[in-house]
Amino acid sequence: MGAVKLELHYPKSINGVTVDPQPDWSPEGLISELKSLELKLNPSSVVPEHFIKTRIREDPNAKETNKGPSAFVMRISDNETEDTESEDEEVLAQNLVVSKRFSCNELYTSGTDDSEDELVIEATQTQLMEKVGVPEVVLFELDEEHRRGIKEEIRNVISALETDLVNESERSTNALIQVEKYTEARREMDRKLDTQYQRKIAEALDNHLIAVQRDHEHRSQIEERRIRNDAAFEEAKRKEKALQEEKLRQEKAKAEAEARLEAARKRTEEMQKAALEAERRAVKEAAERRATETAKPDSAAVTEKEGIHHKMDANAEAVKEETEKGSSKAHSAAGSLLKVAESALRQEEERLRRYNELVEQNQRLKSASNKDFRSYERQIVRHIKQITGEKDVVRAKAKELMKIFNDPNCPQSISVAMFAKKVVSQCENPSADFGSTSFACAHVIVLVTSQVPLAMDLILAEFHKACIYTVPKYMEYSESAFKTKGAYYKMIGYQEEDGGLESTERYVERVESYLKLYAALVQTEADGVQNMHGLKEGWAWLARFLNALPANRYTATALEAFLKMAGFALFRKYKSQFMKILNIISRNFVDALEAQRDPKLNHVITLIKSYLGKKTFLQEPEGWRLQTSVLSDSCVTDSESGFYQQQYYHQPNRYLYQY
Repeated sequence: MGAVKLELHYPKSINGVTVDPQPDWSPEGLISELKSLELKLNPSSVVPEHFIKTRIREDPNAKETNKGPSAFVMRISDNETEDTESEDEEVLAQNLVVSKRFSCNELYTSGTDDSEDELVIEATQTQLMEKVGVPEVVLFELDEEHRRGIKEEIRNVISALETDLVNESERSTNALIQVEKYTEARREMDRKLDTQYQRKIAEALDNHLIAVQRDHEHRSQIEERRIRNDAAFEEAKRKEKALQEEKLRQEKAKAEAEARLEAARKRTEEMQKAALEAERRAVKEAAERRATETAKPDSAAVTEKEGIHHKMDANAEAVKEETEKGSSKAHSAAGSLLKVAESALRQEEERLRRYNELVEQNQRLKSASNKDFRSYERQIVRHIKQITGEKDVVRAKAKELMKIFNDPNCPQSISVAMFAKKVVSQCENPSADFGSTSFACAHVIVLVTSQVPLAMDLILAEFHKACIYTVPKYMEYSESAFKTKGAYYKMIGYQEEDGGLESTERYVERVESYLKLYAALVQTEADGVQNMHGLKEGWAWLARFLNALPANRYTATALEAFLKMAGFALFRKYKSQFMKILNIISRNFVDALEAQRDPKLNHVITLIKSYLGKKTFLQEPEGWRLQTSVLSDSCVTDSESGFYQQQYYHQPNRYLYQY
C-alpha cells in the first residue's frame, strides 16, 4: 500500500478560547490517557494490554548527538487482530507494521523555552507521510486532546485568576471610593459644623454688640438728657439774669424819665413865674401910661397875625388831602395790576412779618453773642444734600437736623432760619433728578416741622420771597407803574446775573423747581406725623391760582409742575372734585393759552395736554414712594417716634417763639 497522509483535525477554539494543538505530554500521562480511552471504548471487557512500553537500546558506539528525553515505542499485540469484527480490519491490522516510532523528541525536540507559536507552526506543518497504524493515530489524537484540555484548564485558571484580580481591583477601587466619599462627607459635615459654630459665635457676638450698643445709646440718651437739662437750667438762669438786667434798665430808664419830667416841670414853673412877673410889669406900665391911642395899633397887629395863621392851616389841609388822594390813586393802580386772592395775600403778609421779626431777633442774638454760626450752616447744607429717596436716610437726616436745632450752643431760631433758607435755595440750581428727590426732601421737612412748627412758617416765607407763584400771585406789567421792564422783571422774581437780568428760560426753570418742591411738600403724608401744610392747603392753592392768575408762560409752567407732583395725591383725596378742576383747566386755562398763539407756549401746552390726556394723575410720580432697605424692617422700630416725643416733651419751650 502507498503512503497515507494523516492530518489531525482539532477545533481551533473551545468556548471562545484558542486551543494549542501541541500539548506537552509525559509518558505516564499518555499511558493513563490511553487506558482511560480503552475503557471508554470497551466498558464491559477487561482492558488488554494494547500497548507495550519498550525502551530503545542505546548503541554504545553511537555518538550522543541528542541528549533529550528517552523515547518509548508502542507496539500492537498480534492477538488483538483476532478480535476485529471484520476480515478487512484484520488484514489492515496485520499489514500495518509500525515502522516509525513516536518519541517526545519529535513532538518537543528542544529543551529550551521556545514560544508556543513556533510549536503551533511546527505542529501544523507536521504531516504523517508514512504508513501508521490505528493505535498511533488514536494515541496522537489522545495526545492532542489531552494537550488541549490541559491548556484549556490552564487558560481557565489564568482567566479565573485574572477575573479574580480584576474583581479584587474593582473591590479595592470601590473601597477607596467609599473611603474618599466617607472622608469627603466627614469633611463636609465638619465644615457645616464649623460654619454653624461660627454662625452661632457671630450671632452671640452680634447680640452682645447690640446689647452694648443699646446700653451705650441708653447712657448717651441719659447723658444728652442731662446735658439738655443743664443747658435748659443755664438758659433759664441766663434768661432770668437778662430779665433782671432788663428790669434794672427799665427802672433806670424810668428814673431818668422821671428826672427829666421833674426838670421839665421845674423849667415850666420857672417859665410861668417869669411870665407872671412880666405880666405884672406890663400891667403896671399900662396903668402908668393911661394912653388909649396905643390900643388901636395893637389890636390891628393881632388881627393880621391871626389871618396869617388861618392861611397856613388851610394850605396844610390842602397838602394833606392831595397826599391822601395820590396814595389812594397809587393803591388802586397797584390793585389793578396785582392778581392775588385776598386770603392768600393776608397769609403772605403774616408770614413775611414773622420772618422779618425773626431775622431782627437773630441779628440781635448774633451781635450779642459774638459767635460764628457758619459751622452749623455747613452741617445743615451737608445733610440737605445727602437726602435720598430711602426711608432710613430720610429719618436719619431728620434726626441729625433735630440735633442741630437742639444744640444749646446755637439758638434754635438761628439754626431753623438757616435750614429754611438752605432747603428752599436748592431750587436755584436743581439737579437732573430734582423731581424725584423733592419727595424725600419734603418728608424731611414734614418730620422736622412737626417738632419745630416755626420752621414751616419760615420755609413758606422763603418760598414766597423766592417765587411769587407759591402764594399764588402775579403782577402784570404797566408802563405807568414801572419805569422800566427791568424793574418789572425784578418785581416778579428775576435775578441779576453778570451785571444784568437772567434769561427767561433760566427764570422759568427756577419757577418749575420751586413749584415742584412746594407741591411735594403739600402732598407729603408721613406715617404718624401731621403735615402742617398738607393737601388742604394744596387744594386751596389750586383754587386761588385758577381764580386769580392769568394764563401765560410763567403761570402755565407753575401749574404744570404743581399738577405733576401733587396731582396724584389730590386725585386720591378729592376724586370727582379734582376731575372738575381738571376740566376747568382743559376748557379755560389751556384754551386761553392757545388763543395767544405764542410759539413759546407750545411746549408747556403740550405738557399740560399730555398730562390731562394720558391721565398721568392716576400714576404715582417717580420718587413718590420712599424705598425701603433690607434692614429697615428689623432696625426701624417705635424708638424713632419715641425719640421725637422725647425731644418734644422734655423741652417744649424751645419750640415756642414769642412774637
